[in-house]
Amino acid sequence: MTAKIGIFFGSSTGCTERVAHMIKDEIEATGAATCEVMVISATNAKQFSKFDYLLFGASTWNIGELQDDWGLTLPVLTSEGLVGKKVALFGCGDQFGYSSSFADALGLIGDRITELGAQTVGWIIPDASYQFEFSRGVYEGVLMGLPIDEDNQAPLTAQRVVNWTHWVLEEFGLTPVTA
Repeated sequence: MTAKIGIFFGSSTGCTERVAHMIKDEIEATGAATCEVMVISATNAKQFSKFDYLLFGASTWNIGELQDDWGLTLPVLTSEGLVGKKVALFGCGDQFGYSSSFADALGLIGDRITELGAQTVGWIIPDASYQFEFSRGVYEGVLMGLPIDEDNQAPLTAQRVVNWTHWVLEEFGLTPVTA
């Protein structure tokens, strides 16, 4: 039986939505799982339980604020469908314009869902291509998920998504189907 992954995102300008669909396409190309992509504010958290694994995507706005869909949803999330669930995080931000709050949404969401019993996976050590000063999405030098900077580093997005998606699949315990 093929694993089912729910990709829940919030997006105001379309960046996080594009990344969500890039991740979906990459996962489904491996044959390791099927994905459903949904706007977090337009769904019910009861949906979480119908998936084997979850991915949450959000952009960071202003100085370290959640995107509106997540700003409405995160405070009312309960542990329903999250306890023991592996969840990977991705987000969009601007590391030069907002260098002291780059991809803060990763940390805001990651901390909350961990409190609710989820297990976050997909953490990465930022390489030298990332040039931000601070992020609430960093814990002991490791990013709690995949930060994307379409404003300044769009040419790096596709490869970052591919690399991270395969890392997440490995952490989910899913292997690509070989032909």
